[in-house]
Amino acid sequence: MARSVETGRGASILGFPLEGFSLFQSLLLAFASAFLTFFAATFLAICSLLVWNVLLGHAVSFADTYRYVGFPAAVLVLVIAVPYFLVLWVRAKMRN
Repeated sequence: MARSVETGRGASILGFPLEGFSLFQSLLLAFASAFLTFFAATFLAICSLLVWNVLLGHAVSFADTYRYVGFPAAVLVLVIAVPYFLVLWVRAKMRN
């Protein structure tokens, strides 16, 4: 999904540049990605569990969506995003 822009501006995702961030901005982007992933994954899990409970007559607790879906998804994204954004920050510092 990341590709190099021919104008020399560096890699981008969906048109957003991935370079030129400070350390704080890089960490903020990583944690914001994990935060967004947590809520998106939890929302989808709650909707799926609602259908599962209503259609099939099960009584699974909705707290399981946070524990077994939302939290692991957020941690996974955080484990990937922090090193990724830190590498981008280090590369930018090495060029300057």
